[in-house]
Amino acid sequence: MRHLPYFCRGEVVKGFGRGSKELGVPTANFSEQVVESFPSDISTGIYYGWACVGSGDVHKMVLSIGWNPFYKNTKKSVETHIIHTFKEDFYGEILSIAIVGYIRPEKNFDSLDALIAAIQEDIEEAKRQLDLPEHLKVKEDNFFHLPGGKIVENR
Repeated sequence: MRHLPYFCRGEVVKGFGRGSKELGVPTANFSEQVVESFPSDISTGIYYGWACVGSGDVHKMVLSIGWNPFYKNTKKSVETHIIHTFKEDFYGEILSIAIVGYIRPEKNFDSLDALIAAIQEDIEEAKRQLDLPEHLKVKEDNFFHLPGGKIVENR
């Protein structure tokens, strides 16, 4: 994973509407423009890292990059689940993320329950990994403390 940590910033757009409703795991979705700006050789799968909405606090997150085989998506997506409870939606806000580690490749599941169970395991793994000192230091990166504007920024 030579791209990690990978820093990205972009506007939150409406996704498929499955995260909260079907899976019980709300996600913040990037636009196609931001998704297409990711390095072409970054593997699809489940990652963990840090996320910040607007100029808010930095929180742990787990992220899916790929095609979501269970749903047979025709477009690649980047969906971020911030491990924090927000009082309201934040469509249109700027989401800043730092991807610091990889959990697993994306895969299909036999049932919605199996998918939900895997997502919950991914969240627990992300929480464990992000408590490690080498990952905690990324939370303090200046990337999260500089004004972002309405631009796509990757590094």
